[in-house]
Amino acid sequence: MITEALLAADIAAAYAAREPLLVQGHGTKRAMLRPVQAARTLSTRGLSGITLYKPTELVISARAGTPVPEIEAALAEHGQQIIAEPPDPRAIFGGDLPATLGGITAANLSGPRRIAWGAMRDHVLGIRAIKGDGEIFRSGGRVLKNVTGLDLCKLLAGSHGTLGVLTEITFKVLPAPEATATLAVTVPDIATGVRAMSAALGSPFGVSGAAMVGNRALLRLEDFADSVTYRSARLREILAPFGDVALTDDAALWRDIRDGVALGAAPADAVWRISAAPSAAAAIAAALPGANLLFDWGGGLVWVAGPATSQMHQAVITAAGMGSYALFRAPDALRAAVHVIPPEPAPLAAIGARVKAVLDPAGILNPGRLRA
Repeated sequence: MITEALLAADIAAAYAAREPLLVQGHGTKRAMLRPVQAARTLSTRGLSGITLYKPTELVISARAGTPVPEIEAALAEHGQQIIAEPPDPRAIFGGDLPATLGGITAANLSGPRRIAWGAMRDHVLGIRAIKGDGEIFRSGGRVLKNVTGLDLCKLLAGSHGTLGVLTEITFKVLPAPEATATLAVTVPDIATGVRAMSAALGSPFGVSGAAMVGNRALLRLEDFADSVTYRSARLREILAPFGDVALTDDAALWRDIRDGVALGAAPADAVWRISAAPSAAAAIAAALPGANLLFDWGGGLVWVAGPATSQMHQAVITAAGMGSYALFRAPDALRAAVHVIPPEPAPLAAIGARVKAVLDPAGILNPGRLRA
């Protein structure tokens, strides 16, 4: 049986030998960002199981290798859900195994509900993790309000396993909605769709999802049934000037948006994600003719699918402009040859290097994942 102590001893031995490690759970996101340059794999998949669940306090803890569907099933028994609505990576990357909690947290992956409730890192209360020299540490706690030590939770969430190996995560959950409804607005162009989504998000009616698929702007409402019925009627009035409005409750639609299925990427396509101001969505689309596009987070997140070439990658970088980008899926050759995320300004890079030197002094954890 894999334990935290055994993992720590394995990492300490790798540190002493200066042996680089590929850190992963089920490896569902192995084709994301740059290929890791490692001598061997350190897997957390055996470090599994829910260690604490207090439904009345809306808090759950689980080991890093716990499959996300297992956690979702436990929460569903009590009418609760993971707030950030993390995607299922199998839709984009393939494979049979589901994502683990550690992988989702380390990648800070969030779905459409991020626009209303925040990213995965925003709901992490505490972690246990192992540094790159084998030292076990913890940060945060298991209560909603705590001041336990330095807040390293948000630092490791989104670090893609380059700063430490997560072994246990504690995070907040919320009740699942009693009812869900989606208003679909047929719009003439992307700019109109973004304005419709902005109007809905700026309303007092609690929109929990705002995406655009094809020529439809989609706005989701979640809550008690009576509340959803009332807010749907009021939101329809706000959206009417932008195009024809139809009501749907297609749950699979939001799952496809969450997982990137609605992008319609071909198996050979590379996939990028651009984060930019929603007002830039139309210009991004104009700069990428022929690419498949999916807009989420009110237009602030643009999924792009296109040829897996350096020319297309450069086109995405140019289209992103002042925004940010990530090469989400591509063949190893392309991922190894280009910047998969924007280069950091020198002052930020210097801070990052000092943090890395403390948490992974020999640079053995997922080397090359983010930068060459």
